[in-house]
Amino acid sequence: MAEERIKIIAENRKARHDYTIFETFEAGIALTGTEVKSLRAGKANMKDSYAQITKKAEVFVYQLHISPYDHGNIFNHDPLRNRRLLLHRAEINKLIGKVKEKGYALVPLKIYFKHGLVKLELALAVGKKNYDKRQDLAKKDAKREMERALKERNR
Repeated sequence: MAEERIKIIAENRKARHDYTIFETFEAGIALTGTEVKSLRAGKANMKDSYAQITKKAEVFVYQLHISPYDHGNIFNHDPLRNRRLLLHRAEINKLIGKVKEKGYALVPLKIYFKHGLVKLELALAVGKKNYDKRQDLAKKDAKREMERALKERNR
């Protein structure tokens, strides 16, 4: 079986802190040539990005910053333009139902190259409350302390 060649370009680490993630989807992105070249150079920022479903049942990602290509010309792209995500119709219908019914948000988690194609990992998520974030941090600290204690004991 062939190994999957994945090169991560950018990751939205804050999303896992701010949201409870229920399901993830892999989506392609409709890009221009200079955007792909800029991504190959690793120039993307997903900090404030989010995705939404339009009335025409298309999924777009907003506020995904892809820096203009250094060696581009007048045909360089707009860094913050809205980009269409390429998903199967069944996946889009599933997302429409979840987002309308339960108030889920669509959050981009990471953007990466897979077999030479640009992919975006999209999550179906619900925003965490402050007390949820504190509980997660407490669990993480407790786990770290346990591992540290086990290491000390095994020495």
